[in-house]
Amino acid sequence: MALNNPAFNNPAFQDPRAVQTYPGGSQAANLGGQTQFSTAQRAGTDAAAQAHLEGAYAAPSAGAVDTGRMTVEDTVWKTVGLFAILVVGAVVGWIWTMAPVATTGQPSILPWIVGGLAGFVLSLVVIFTSRKKVRPALIFAYAAAEGLFVGGISAFFEMLYEGIVLQATLATLAVVGVTLALFASGKVRASARATKIFLIAMLGYLVFSLINLGLMIFTPVGDSAFGLRSEPSFLFGIPWGVLIGVFVVIMAAYSLVLDFDSIQRGVRNGAPRQYGWLGGFGIMVTVVWLYVEILRILAILRGNN
Repeated sequence: MALNNPAFNNPAFQDPRAVQTYPGGSQAANLGGQTQFSTAQRAGTDAAAQAHLEGAYAAPSAGAVDTGRMTVEDTVWKTVGLFAILVVGAVVGWIWTMAPVATTGQPSILPWIVGGLAGFVLSLVVIFTSRKKVRPALIFAYAAAEGLFVGGISAFFEMLYEGIVLQATLATLAVVGVTLALFASGKVRASARATKIFLIAMLGYLVFSLINLGLMIFTPVGDSAFGLRSEPSFLFGIPWGVLIGVFVVIMAAYSLVLDFDSIQRGVRNGAPRQYGWLGGFGIMVTVVWLYVEILRILAILRGNN
């Protein structure tokens, strides 16, 4: 054949019957005989096809911009960008929280409250509106609001327990890194049964949190602001908050597995590229939840000490 590209050696690009019936190949397969013009015309067509194919092979692989589809790499970069916004917001929240200390001696809880409420509202808007259209601007705003919340609560706890923010940050990075490594290696995967258990556990944790919040407001429990979480348990006197916190950290880690699995399915399904922002949003929600829970565990432990 005129073409040497291995792809065209595949039987899919040939007529096996013609090859077997006419020993001369494509020329012998022409029952009417080849004319010089038809031979030259086909040779020119083959040369043009070969040049086009070689150009396609030499061209770089199409990326997310070219295909308009979601990719893992593009989602990673979007997630990094969202966390960069969160870090900037956290710096603002930290400075805002610590500003009154020089004059009043007390930090401001306003960034904590404003960031928490704004982040909660924006998260609901993103979740319910993304079914029709993903709006990156709302996700950017959520990242900034979460930054205020994280910066405010971190500064507040740092005043009480010096060094606790660094400990919580390192622990969070460790959990995220280990979970990602296990997921990438295939040793940890989401399953229908585990997800069902996870949802039941989440519901139980939500009920407990609401009850604990009510007791903290109307019936002060314990010597700490954590309510029932600060009470010693039957297991070596470890506070309930630590035992529950460890359980919640495990749930948050599995939630990360679900996030990674959802991103992979989005890529396999050829989801539009803008859904990478939604993947980054989901990871950010889980990581912030994980960080706050670890921060609380450390505060309970250091408070009891």
